[in-house]
Amino acid sequence: MFKTPASSIVVKYISIIVMIFNISIANGAPKQDDPEIKLMHWMLNNVKREALVSIPTTAKTNSTPIIFAFHGHGGNMTNLMKNRAYEKLWPEAIIVYPQGLNTPGQLTDPKGIRSGWQKGPGDMGDRDLIFFDAMLKTLKHDYKVDEKRIYATGHSNGGGFTYLLWATKGDQFAAFAPSAAVAGKILKLIKPKPAIHIMGENDPLVKPFWQKLMCQEIMKINGCTKQGNFYAQNAIIYPSSTHSPFVWYSHSGNHTFPSEADEVIIKFFKNNSKP
Repeated sequence: MFKTPASSIVVKYISIIVMIFNISIANGAPKQDDPEIKLMHWMLNNVKREALVSIPTTAKTNSTPIIFAFHGHGGNMTNLMKNRAYEKLWPEAIIVYPQGLNTPGQLTDPKGIRSGWQKGPGDMGDRDLIFFDAMLKTLKHDYKVDEKRIYATGHSNGGGFTYLLWATKGDQFAAFAPSAAVAGKILKLIKPKPAIHIMGENDPLVKPFWQKLMCQEIMKINGCTKQGNFYAQNAIIYPSSTHSPFVWYSHSGNHTFPSEADEVIIKFFKNNSKP
């Protein structure tokens, strides 16, 4: 079995430490109420899993929301944290950036050389659903988690995993925000839940036609009106008879994630909690 050289592991953790240091420098001198950035570990079925987690200083005393943010295929937790920085947009929330494992892709990387997430129920021994359960269990044990405000977002393969969480563990969440992804066969398992879907009109990988068909089906599941209203630039919100509004965010780009959508996602999450 191929083992990662010790030198590669050292370089990896030095990179993470440098990234956390750079975030601190970019934010200026640390303040007493700045969130703490932690590298957390879990050993699951003899495999080490990890995530970068932003913890508010009040997380042990105040009821605290959680956002799980999943990188795309070939991505990593370090870059996702650097690029999204949800802890700046919602510093009162716990933000979790999990790291995927090597995974065969559906559209690229058939040999699974790059990191990613399981595709459906039972795939890869449900390793990533088990990982999610472990992360949430730890956070609930260590901090005062607001169980009415747990959210998930992800891009591409991470967006597909976000749909998988919706289909298999939707009752635990308040809202979802997948991007550049489709639910596929698990769409039939999805129950009404507030959601925002982000898509590029020129996406060459996850075809806009596929995404539009899926969004239309989700709007039916959520009991949304056919007439939408302005929510933000590029975003239309469709009210719901099941209290599960759907925001359709459509931009002119390709498969990349638009940074402008981050604030829209946080706005949507803040506006939606479980009854």
